[in-house]
Amino acid sequence: MTNVRTIIGFMKANADFPTINAKEPQGLSPSGQPYRVLLVDDSMFVRKQLNQILTSEGFHIVGQAEDGVQGLELFKELHPNVDLVTMDITMPNMDGISCLEKIIVFDKDAKVIMISALGKEDLVKKALMAGAKNYIVKPLDRKKVLERIAGVLG
Repeated sequence: MTNVRTIIGFMKANADFPTINAKEPQGLSPSGQPYRVLLVDDSMFVRKQLNQILTSEGFHIVGQAEDGVQGLELFKELHPNVDLVTMDITMPNMDGISCLEKIIVFDKDAKVIMISALGKEDLVKKALMAGAKNYIVKPLDRKKVLERIAGVLG
């Protein structure tokens, strides 16, 4: 009769099976610290989606805002501990482009990626000219979100 110890003795540890296609999380800086991201979007759904995509890759969400007014206040409050801002273009109280312009005045090196619905190419172009580093089109695609962010941070 086989006892439990004998069976356990034959079991392999996880270290014996290296993960296939293992990769480093994209949310870690070269120093190994998580990149710090501020999410600014009036849609709770979009903020949740971005939060899930980014935290699953090791990014640290340092704050979330529902409009440009809150976004600007949070950016100033958290500065210089924000590596990246994702900013919706169309929001109440203060739109994303106005907020972007004020962030750039406060910190000319701020890395801001605009989030836009399809068909807003003119606003995206205006945002890029105002200092945005890139843009992401809704609906959000995980792969594209991570590619655009990596391009800006890398």
